[in-house]
Amino acid sequence: MATKYKRILLKLSGESLIGKQGYGIDTERLDQYARQIKDIVKMGVEVAIVIGGGNIFRGLQGAAKGFDRIKGDQMGMLATVINSLALSSALEANGQPAEVYTAINMYPIGKHYSYRAAIESLKEGKVAIMAGGTGNPFFTTDTGSALRGIEVGADVMLKGTRVDGIYTADPEKDPTATKFDKITYDEVLARGLKVMDLTATALCKENNLPIVVFDMDTPGNLLKVIEGENIGTYVY
Repeated sequence: MATKYKRILLKLSGESLIGKQGYGIDTERLDQYARQIKDIVKMGVEVAIVIGGGNIFRGLQGAAKGFDRIKGDQMGMLATVINSLALSSALEANGQPAEVYTAINMYPIGKHYSYRAAIESLKEGKVAIMAGGTGNPFFTTDTGSALRGIEVGADVMLKGTRVDGIYTADPEKDPTATKFDKITYDEVLARGLKVMDLTATALCKENNLPIVVFDMDTPGNLLKVIEGENIGTYVY
């Protein structure tokens, strides 16, 4: 089966890991993700992953409650490391080798990130999971994903969310919201659509990294995107 993309950066939401249990990490959801990822690696797709930490801690929300913003963001970075370890464990339990790289040196929890080492892992058929955001406060995991995607030379950034694409307004709040099949980076910025933060969108635009926003929580969707099926929204 031909695949549309050879090397992808998959951005997963930390919140999605909560699954049905309302907090923390749902092992069923994790296993479901791991099986889908393993399936596309078997097809020859090289998979780099960045996962958020919102199921454990969000720096911005912490700052709103009186946490120091820098410490809050550092806590958020550590939350992404916990999720990355959980995902690598689920992948390995499914027989798919994975390597965790951390933006700040945290050996032996993960290898210190370098784009060369991550690319080597991808070429060896391992999933490269990049944790710890950019290693700096004031940057979101979306910006971390855009940066890592560009560094490892990904063909596309796949942003797996709970929603099946980008809409004119929040479909969970506005029943009249309509979905875009395709949209330019400029239009996303001009309309102020909350796809990703401005820094991440600008980085993708400057480096011509297209984005596909799709619903990752429906099993089989990742494969459909890889095969070029028109699901989700394509940002270019």
